[in-house]
Amino acid sequence: MTTQQISEAELAGQPAAYWTGLAYEALIAHTRAQMAERGYTQPQFWLLRNLSENDISPDGKGMTLLELQAAMTSYIRPEDDLAAEARVLVERGWLTWDTEDRLWLTKEGEQARVDLARNAPAIRGVLHEGIEDADYVTTLKVLQQFIRNAGGTVI
Repeated sequence: MTTQQISEAELAGQPAAYWTGLAYEALIAHTRAQMAERGYTQPQFWLLRNLSENDISPDGKGMTLLELQAAMTSYIRPEDDLAAEARVLVERGWLTWDTEDRLWLTKEGEQARVDLARNAPAIRGVLHEGIEDADYVTTLKVLQQFIRNAGGTVI
């Protein structure tokens, strides 16, 4: 499907699932490529965030890989290997394992999380180029309504 030389009426008849799927894949690919250029992966960043009491973790306590997988279930991709990603972060000194197979964020890992988070505005900026905030908000509202119409839940 293409938007070249088709009318707005024809475009309005296009399937939303097709376009949201293309958008999802393009956005994820771009984001992950930008992170890779900066020396880390999206799952690595998620691990740091989920273990930080200054971010997603409510208490900063260690978690097993299964607990982390469950915590990330709504956004982790099937090809993401949290065990391999965690090993890299342990080698960097950003995470440690305890005797109960729980991962813990180190002081260095917390600093890395803060440093890596500083990349988000630049990555987001490229993706939002040429899109007004009002248009972005409208798009999100439309997507939320699609979700509700399909029987899903919008948080």
